[in-house]
Amino acid sequence: MPLSHRPVTPADVPIICRFAHDAEELFYMFPKATYPLTPVQLSEAIAQRCGSTVIEADGVIVGFANFYKAEHGGVCALGNVVVAPAARGQGVARYLVQCMIGLAREEFAAREVWVSCFNHNTAGLLLYPQLGFVPFRIEERRAPDGSRVALVQMKQVLD
Repeated sequence: MPLSHRPVTPADVPIICRFAHDAEELFYMFPKATYPLTPVQLSEAIAQRCGSTVIEADGVIVGFANFYKAEHGGVCALGNVVVAPAARGQGVARYLVQCMIGLAREEFAAREVWVSCFNHNTAGLLLYPQLGFVPFRIEERRAPDGSRVALVQMKQVLD
């Protein structure tokens, strides 16, 4: 499956909104959003963030991410990372995160890229260290059902 990436467009937003199939998946992608994710919620987040990027496989959108923090010469923090359910387990997340690291380097001259991952997100917890991210902090948060969850914060120092 050949992958490519490009900046998000307004036409992409309704497609991305369908990627989170339940409240738990949406919580991993966008903790402040309310399920189901609506184009208004996602568009507002995109407007407040930088580097919103989609991944395509044969012209079909299969991934999305952006930076909720982007300091030129400092830290870029990845957010809203999500892969379409049908494309999971096929290298899309790896490609997406690598594209975002490249964007952090090229557009923001970032020294570090940060990513946060909830403890129930096994796929993310296994992927990010493979890509060079190292945990540096754990914060307690509350899941939508009120239960305690751990937010594992990781960073990669760029050359």
